[in-house]
Amino acid sequence: CCPQVLPDRDGKRCMFCVKTSSRTYEMSASDTRQRQEWTLAIQTAIRLQAEGKKSLHKDLKQKRREQREQREQRKAAKEEETQRLKQLQEEKERKLQELELLKEAQRQAELLLQEEEERRRQQHEHMQRTLEIQLREAEQARASMQAEMVLKEAEAERQRQRISELEEMQGRLQEALQQEVKARQDEEAVRYAQARLLAEEEEKLKQLMKLKEEQEEYIIKTQMEKQVLKQEMENKNKCLEEAQKQLEEVRVNRQRVDQDVMVS
Repeated sequence: CCPQVLPDRDGKRCMFCVKTSSRTYEMSASDTRQRQEWTLAIQTAIRLQAEGKKSLHKDLKQKRREQREQREQRKAAKEEETQRLKQLQEEKERKLQELELLKEAQRQAELLLQEEEERRRQQHEHMQRTLEIQLREAEQARASMQAEMVLKEAEAERQRQRISELEEMQGRLQEALQQEVKARQDEEAVRYAQARLLAEEEEKLKQLMKLKEEQEEYIIKTQMEKQVLKQEMENKNKCLEEAQKQLEEVRVNRQRVDQDVMVS
């Protein structure tokens, strides 16, 4: 079953009906607000019955709880939205500050760009004047070089003749040098032979000097040995004389003793 709003008729206003499976119940309210409340209450009762609920009070309490939760959620959402709007406002202000900074930086960049363009323009004009001066100097230098090239060509012709003469002279000098080299080679061969003979003579002289030194050393050594032997012989003679003297004294003493014995 379900409630249904009916049109006014027979002097009755704010009519509605409730249709069931067996019959239809028609009713009228004092005003449209009351009719709306009644139809809403009937719909709620039908819904509770369909959901297996028996207490309208509990359903209303649940609805109030849900409405309170919804209000709290809306409040939290509103606070969150307020906070988000505040953050957006702060972000907007920060962006505006950054925009002002960017505008100021852009103005500074434009000023620097204008200064750079002015500097480049002046530099370009200076370079253009410099190039014009260099071009005039280059034209003058080219004319001077052309005149100088004529002189250089004449000088080159003289130099070629001089080179030809020098080459001819070089040929003669080369031939003379070869002859001198051959003569020096022959002289070098003679010098080499002389040097070889001189080296052999020096070697022989060294050998003779070495033999002489060895002989002198031998003589000195022999003389030293002879001197040592002579000294040893003198020492031995002195010892022998001393021994003979002592022996003679012993003999004299023995004879004296023998005489004394014989006298006794």
